[in-house]
Amino acid sequence: MPTVFSRIIDGELPGTFVWRDERCVAFLSINPITAGHILVVPRVEIDHWIDLDAALVVHLTTVAHAIARAQAAAFPCDKVAVIIAGYDVPHVHVHVFPTTSMGEISFANAAASVSRQQLDTAADRIRQELRTAGHAAVAD
Repeated sequence: MPTVFSRIIDGELPGTFVWRDERCVAFLSINPITAGHILVVPRVEIDHWIDLDAALVVHLTTVAHAIARAQAAAFPCDKVAVIIAGYDVPHVHVHVFPTTSMGEISFANAAASVSRQQLDTAADRIRQELRTAGHAAVAD
């Protein structure tokens, strides 16, 4: 059975995308730790990040880096955090989110839910910064 992330990638479930390319996608978390929290997800279903081939690890990291720069420009923050945990969905995903303190870097801080408008507004801000930086894989 496909993971929830594969179902989002395939359009069976809704997702607020900011990036799409041949190897991965990036979309807003519906349970964000902070505003603008993005998940970078490979198209291929692999449960544990250490099982990814090295080229895909580099690609995911490169995409996460581009998104982090966009988040840093779009949201007030001191740093952009990255977490690869992998316990909630058996499909590799990189959490990338703006932070203002170490205390924010915890899944305990994740929102139970956010509105469609909050997701769309955050996505628009990130997409604009990605476009400004010249990235071609920006999702519409």
